[in-house]
Amino acid sequence: MNVAARPHSLKPIGGVSHVRGDTSVPPLELTIPQLLARTVEAQGPREAAVFPQQGIRQSWQELSRDVDRLAAGLAALGLEKGDRIGIWSPNRWEWLVTQFATARIGLILVNINPAYRLYELEYALNKVGCRALVLAASFKTSDYLGMLGELAPELATCAPGQLKAAKLPHLTTVIRMGEERSPGMFNFADVLAMATPAGIAALDAATATLAPADPINIQFTSGTTGAPKGATLTHRNIVNNGSFVTATMDFTHEDRLAIPVPLYHCFGMVMGTLGCVSKGAAMVFPSEGFDPLATLKAVTAEKCTGLYGVPTMFVAMLDHPDFASFDFASLRTGIMAGSPCPVEVMKKVVSKMNMREVTIAYGMTETSPVSFQSHTDDPLDRRVSTVGRVHPHVEVKVVDDKGRTVAVGERGELCTRGYSVMQGYWGDPERTAEALDADGWMHTGDLATIDADGYGNIVGRVKDMVIRGGENVYPREIEEFLYRHPMVREVQVFGVPDDRYGEEICAWIVAAPGEPPTEEEIRDFCKGQIAHYKIPRYVRIRAALPMTVTGKAQKFLMREEMISELGLTEAKTA
Repeated sequence: MNVAARPHSLKPIGGVSHVRGDTSVPPLELTIPQLLARTVEAQGPREAAVFPQQGIRQSWQELSRDVDRLAAGLAALGLEKGDRIGIWSPNRWEWLVTQFATARIGLILVNINPAYRLYELEYALNKVGCRALVLAASFKTSDYLGMLGELAPELATCAPGQLKAAKLPHLTTVIRMGEERSPGMFNFADVLAMATPAGIAALDAATATLAPADPINIQFTSGTTGAPKGATLTHRNIVNNGSFVTATMDFTHEDRLAIPVPLYHCFGMVMGTLGCVSKGAAMVFPSEGFDPLATLKAVTAEKCTGLYGVPTMFVAMLDHPDFASFDFASLRTGIMAGSPCPVEVMKKVVSKMNMREVTIAYGMTETSPVSFQSHTDDPLDRRVSTVGRVHPHVEVKVVDDKGRTVAVGERGELCTRGYSVMQGYWGDPERTAEALDADGWMHTGDLATIDADGYGNIVGRVKDMVIRGGENVYPREIEEFLYRHPMVREVQVFGVPDDRYGEEICAWIVAAPGEPPTEEEIRDFCKGQIAHYKIPRYVRIRAALPMTVTGKAQKFLMREEMISELGLTEAKTA
């Protein structure tokens, strides 16, 4: 279908930056277990999930069988609809089974960031009152069992399922992955074995009590300040978002999606797993954590048609020394999202990885997550320079600092409304009210523009904007320019305090292979090309940039380091 014929191609309303998505296809009124059951019935013997690192390959029927076994086992442990159950693990088969088993009986799955340490783990488990926790033994340098044992030393002497921990008063049950045994914990296999024929037969009755509007998932947002917030998402939120995301990529049961992005995040568990389940497409998880070589191998060996990743992942694959030895003939589409997508990286993905129908997506955890996405047949210039157009059944507007909708093409804060907006932050009405206004608009904190054809562009964060000598400077604009330099592989631009101008521009750069550019060369590259006040006063060449697990740059850490290095002090504000 060509772009002009697509029903979603709606233009701004009344000459201002306000757009409504297509409503010709009704949203799904299904719970997660209903969605899975529909796919199992239609695609039963076809391949559903592949975990090369674990040597696991399952059909939809086999996956459904294990989901039911785990669900019955969890019910046998006394867990009930509405109970919160955490999962702290990298991308493993057990994560996938837990996602659908908890939903089968209405347990609210709480995603724990694999990078969390003691304080963050304690905060997350207590904030939402987790009764149970499923965890991996370890991941990279994180000793999950050791950390949990430090928080709950009572595990050493309690019977499995009988934990009474002073620091974790809600947590009673811990389920660990792997074959080794740990005091006070069930093994994952133990819980699967608790399933009885009667327990499995009772699952349909439990599923029948669920409604699409029920909360089913809590995801903590990794804010740069303050404690993490638990965005509470419903079946309706995430079933539909996964379905619309993969529909935008023209997915069918013939597709095979490589998912190297983390399952704990919406990118993995909504756009990835739920998106695939909605179409019966196979899910391929290359490794526990992102590894460029493992991902390249999986794409080739499994003949993947789609690939997800944040820009830094695609950069790592493109730069891998063995890149040229892999076959990308099967690849067609995918998504680059999670952080701003450099134009030059996008072009390389299209030309060198055969992802001719790759799409860009934009969203946030609080909106399940996607609000904008480009289409497979959008012109390349639109796909490399925008985040596409608004998703079905989603409404967006761009407002100024007084809440007025701005004219088409003007910058302002992006606000989103529709089925995809979260219920709220768990147990946090004040912070919910700060983000969600009385009319149901989610205030994203992102600076955006919407053009006359309805294409959106994210131009920065409201709080990222640098004010230098009275001039508003948008770091994203400078970053895109610096990506044109042949020796710039990654770049982040941010502001640091300055006595004269209030703020000055700083750029951190990761150089491409070869002789790295000097700071003066970078500044010379900018002269005469961008306004003088946008040229970075400070340039630093770094081996790597501080990133979250999902590939988002942590500019606040870069800023703190530069303040320390330069001996600066934060400007006082009234």
